[in-house]
Amino acid sequence: MPQGWMIRAGEGGRLFDLFESRSCVAVGWNALGHLSQYHSNQELRHAYIEHHGNAKPGRTANAVAMIRKFFDAIKPGDIVVTYSPELREYLVGIDQGQYEFLSSDYQVEDYAHVRWVKWEGKVSRDVLTQSTRNSLGSTLALFSLSDAIINEMRAALEGKQPALSQEPEEVEADFVQLSEHIRAQSHELIKDRILQLTPEDMEHFVAAILRAMGYRTKVSPRGPDRGVDVEASPDGLGLTKPHIKVEIKHRSGSMGSTLLRSFITVVRSGQNGIFVSTGGFTREARYEAERAPNPITLVDLDDLANLAVDNYQNFDTEGRALLPLMHVYWPAD
Repeated sequence: MPQGWMIRAGEGGRLFDLFESRSCVAVGWNALGHLSQYHSNQELRHAYIEHHGNAKPGRTANAVAMIRKFFDAIKPGDIVVTYSPELREYLVGIDQGQYEFLSSDYQVEDYAHVRWVKWEGKVSRDVLTQSTRNSLGSTLALFSLSDAIINEMRAALEGKQPALSQEPEEVEADFVQLSEHIRAQSHELIKDRILQLTPEDMEHFVAAILRAMGYRTKVSPRGPDRGVDVEASPDGLGLTKPHIKVEIKHRSGSMGSTLLRSFITVVRSGQNGIFVSTGGFTREARYEAERAPNPITLVDLDDLANLAVDNYQNFDTEGRALLPLMHVYWPAD
């Protein structure tokens, strides 16, 4: 069975009409020249960095992968799809097996890398199942499509209804599943960013969370901290309750009971303790915290990510610089 590919028609589908009228799909990155000159991914990557920089290595890797797929992963006879957000229509066609690098006089507006396509027809987004719509929602410029999506597209071109028409309850279930998946993915990406902080930055990050929760904080100077990295209280002096002492261990591997027992001894009567470990805690450590004479709260990486998101609207400039996040709008339940 032929492979299927979604190729975006530029930002916001601005090249959709040109793709249709010129029987092609196209991508940018014109400075790279004809892609046949690169005999390996490494050569292509070096050229990409030379022309576009490498400020974000992850973005570089994604771009190089998409460029390579456009050149030699798409095969003659593969199904090619592009989309118009304005019309809410997918244009479906068959790749003709020809890649070209066009001169400036013949480019598809400002895109020089071109593949020729025989368009078969259009499919309204509204006739597709919710799961297919979800899969087609990726913002990548180029990505592969599953056999199920290809079959559904072909059936729609022939005027057939999806093999299993979805009831409203099924559509809602798919939507909930997608929402949960995106939330989980976002949570993991935030954890990845937190793990990239240095030990010193981690202390300031935890302090920023506490400030966002309404406390005034003091970060211990570098050097022996006597088991306390951050102190927090409503007045910033520790004279009003709660007076919180925080120890932070930013390392891989679960934190055991020995270090936790040492921390428990510095949390005096009337004070509260928070022990942060990005590597988590052993069962013994959790037991020690439960039987400590004064309240001890254990915070792992999942807790840190949740605390950051829950209080991010109150983050100060320092906190936002340590963990830059953006607001994303999503349909309400």
